[in-house]
Amino acid sequence: MGTSHFAIPSLKALIASEHEIAGVVSQPDKQRGRGRKVTPTPVKEIAEQYKLELLQTANIKSPESIERIKQWKAELIIVVSYGQIIPLPILEYPRHGCINVHASLLPRYRGAAPVQRALMDGIKSSGVTIMFMDEGLDTGDIIQQEAITVDDNLNHGELEKILADRGADLLLQVVDRLAQGEKLPRVLQDDSQASYAARISKEDEIINWSEPAYAIHNRIRALNPQPGAYSYINGTKVKIFASKVRSEAGSGVIAEVIKVDKNTFQVQTGEGILEVLEIQKAGKKRMPTSEFLKGFPLEPGVLLGPKEG
Repeated sequence: MGTSHFAIPSLKALIASEHEIAGVVSQPDKQRGRGRKVTPTPVKEIAEQYKLELLQTANIKSPESIERIKQWKAELIIVVSYGQIIPLPILEYPRHGCINVHASLLPRYRGAAPVQRALMDGIKSSGVTIMFMDEGLDTGDIIQQEAITVDDNLNHGELEKILADRGADLLLQVVDRLAQGEKLPRVLQDDSQASYAARISKEDEIINWSEPAYAIHNRIRALNPQPGAYSYINGTKVKIFASKVRSEAGSGVIAEVIKVDKNTFQVQTGEGILEVLEIQKAGKKRMPTSEFLKGFPLEPGVLLGPKEG
C-alpha cells in the first residue's frame, strides 16, 4: 500500500526481489497543478508499468476494499506513505501482519509530515523506521531503524529521497529475514518521547520575518520543493525556495531589504540576516535570485510582508 514518491523505492525493491507481490493499493487519481489535470499517483504509475494488480480506493475501510484485499491472500502487507488509516480487519488478516516504512526515528515525528516538521525544527539527525502496525498513529512496535546526519542546508525533497532509499533497503532486509523464518524483534515505543508531525497547513507556508533567520531558513527548506514558503514584495507574492543565514546579528528594521547586489538580496529578520538565493514570482518559474532581480529590481529599504499590499 502506497501513494507518494516516497513509496517508489520500496515498491521497486520488492519488484526486483524474489518475493511475490499479490497486489498494490493506492489512493485515487487527483487533479494536480495549475491546469487541474487528473494525474495518477506515483505508485499507480509503477504498478501499471510492471503490470501489477492494482486497487485504487478512496475508502480503505469500505467492505468492498477489505474484501478485495483479502482475496489476494497475502502473507504480509507493507504500507509506505499510503495516506489513509488502515482498519483493524486489514491489520489482522495477513499471517505476518502489517509493517510500515516511516520517515523518522520513531517515536519522534509520528504523523503525516515527519520530514517537513523535522526540518522546520532544525534537527541534526533523522532516520527511517520499519515497524509493525497497530490501530494507533505510527505507534506500533519497532522492528529496525537507521539514523542519518542532516546537513543544515538539506531541503525536504533531498532528505525525503535519502530516507526513501534507506527505507527501501531496510524494508527488504526485514522482508528477507521474515521469509527465512526469522522471528522479527518487537521494540515498544516510548510514548513519553513521542512528538506529532501534523500535515502542512496554509499557515505554515507564510514567512514571518520576525522569527530568527535560522527558523525562517528551516521553514524555507522544509517546504522545498512543495508547497513553498512565501512572502510579498511590494504587493507581489513570491515563493522562496533557497536561502542562507548570513549573520546572527543585524540592526535593520524587521522584514527590511538591507542589501541588494546583482546575485541576491538580504533581509533583516527578528534575529539575524537572511540571504535569498532562489525565488519564484507568482505565475512564473523558479529561478536564481540573480535572474529574478533582472526583471524585478529591488532597493534597500523595501519591506517584505506576510500579506499583499
